[in-house]
Amino acid sequence: MSSSNAQTKWGQFIPLVTVFFFWGFVAASNDILIPVFKKAFSLEDWQSQLVSFAFYIAYTVGSIIYIGISAATKKDIVERLGYKNSLALGLGISAMGTLLFYPAAEMASFPLMLSGLFIVALGFSLQQTVANPLAIALGPIQTGSQRLTLAGGINNFGTTIGPLIVSFAIFGSATGASTDVDLNSVKAPYLILGAAFLLVALLLKFSSLPNHPELEEEVVTDVVAGKAKTSALQYPQLVMGMVAIFLYVGVEVSTASNLPAYLENGLGFATSEVAPYISLYWASLMIGRWGGAVEAFTNDKSAQTILKIVAPYLAFGVFLGANYIMGHDLAPFYIYAAIIVVLIGADFASKGNPATMLGLFSLLGITALLIGMFTEGIVSVYAFTSVGLFCSTLWPCIFTLAVSGLGKKTTQGSTFLIMMIMGGGIISLLQGWVAGIIGIHSSYIVGVVCFAYLAFYAFTVKGILSRQGISFDRVSAGGH
Repeated sequence: MSSSNAQTKWGQFIPLVTVFFFWGFVAASNDILIPVFKKAFSLEDWQSQLVSFAFYIAYTVGSIIYIGISAATKKDIVERLGYKNSLALGLGISAMGTLLFYPAAEMASFPLMLSGLFIVALGFSLQQTVANPLAIALGPIQTGSQRLTLAGGINNFGTTIGPLIVSFAIFGSATGASTDVDLNSVKAPYLILGAAFLLVALLLKFSSLPNHPELEEEVVTDVVAGKAKTSALQYPQLVMGMVAIFLYVGVEVSTASNLPAYLENGLGFATSEVAPYISLYWASLMIGRWGGAVEAFTNDKSAQTILKIVAPYLAFGVFLGANYIMGHDLAPFYIYAAIIVVLIGADFASKGNPATMLGLFSLLGITALLIGMFTEGIVSVYAFTSVGLFCSTLWPCIFTLAVSGLGKKTTQGSTFLIMMIMGGGIISLLQGWVAGIIGIHSSYIVGVVCFAYLAFYAFTVKGILSRQGISFDRVSAGGH
C-alpha cells in the first residue's frame, strides 16, 4: 500500500468487516452453548469448558497448518492463493464445520459438536491471518490501527447480538424461563450461519477487494544488537508478549464462558435467562473499542475528545436496543452507564500510551474481579461483566508492544501471536477445573493471576523497548 493513499477505501473495507462480525457472533454464542451442552450431556464444569477449548485451540492448529503448508511449498499460502481467495477458502472451511451440527444433534454426540466448532474456528484462523493485514492495507498506514480497532468494534457488535439470537433460536423465547434443552434446536441457527458463510464467501470473491494488496511494512532497526537476529523469537518483547496474548485472550474468554455457571449455580438463574448478561459482557468490549476507533473518522482533537465520551454510550445504546428488541427487561442495566465512566476516565488517563494503558486497564481488571469475588448478587455480576470494559483495548496494546522493533520479522512475530489465541480455550478449561475444587465464585482468581502478569508485562516491556531505542505514545495495532 502506498502511503500516498489519502483515505480509507470504505467500499472495500465495509465488505471485509463482515468476517470480523462472524468471529464475534460465533465466539460469544459459544457461551450459550456451554450451559446447554452441560445440561444436555450431564457434564462437569470443566467438561463443559471443552466448548471453548475446542474453539480456541483451533486457532493454534490452524496457524501450525498454515506455517507447515507454506514451508512445504516454499511459498506463503496466502501469497500463493491471494488475500481474497484465502478469505473465501476460510469461510468455506467454517461452513463445513457448521454442517456437523446436524448429525451431532441427531446422534446427541458431544464430540461431534466439538468437532463442528473446531472446524468453524479452523476457518476463522485463516480468515484472521488474512483480514487483519488487509484491513491495514485499505487506506493510509497512519490510520491502519484505527481501522483495525473499528473492525474490532464490528466484531463486538457480533458478540453482543450473537448470544441473544442463538438463545432465542434454542429456547424459542427471549423472555421465557424455560429450563428444557433440546439439542435439535441447535441445528437451525448453525445451518443458517453456514449458509451465511458461503454467501459472504461468494460476495467477497466477486467484490473489489484486492487479491494481492500492496502492504507497507515499517522497518525498525534494533540499535542495541551487535548481531543480526534470525528469528522473531530472539526478541524478548515478543516472547513475553506471546505469554501476554495467551493470558489476555484467556481471561477475556474464561470470564464470559464461566459466567453462565455462576449465574445458574450461584444466583439461581435459569439457563434461558443468562443471555442478556453474556451479551452485556461482550457489549462491554464493543463499548471500549468504539471509543478507541474515533481517530479513524476525524483528526480534529476536540471532536476526538467528544467522540471518546459519546461513542461508548452509543455502543451501550446498541446493547440496550438489541435487548429491547428481544423483549428483555432493561431496568437492571441502566446502572451500568455509571461503570462506563470509569472506562472513559482510564482511557483519557492513559493518553494513548500502550504500556500505560495495558498496566492501568490490567489493574482495573484485577479490581473488577476481586469486587466480583467478594460481593454477592447483581453487584458481583456487574463486576464480572465490567471485565469486558477493561479487556477492550488490551489486544492492540499487547500487539503493539510485542512487535515493536521487529522490523522485517514483524509478520513472523504476528503469526506467533495469533497462535497464542489458544489461551481462550486453555484458561477457560483451567478455570472450570478450579471451579470444581473451590467453587465457581472463587474460581475467578484465575483471571486475577492473568491480569497480574499483564500488569507485569506492561511495566517490564518499557525498559526492554527503551534499551532498543524504541518509544511511542499511541496505540498502533488493532483489536481482537
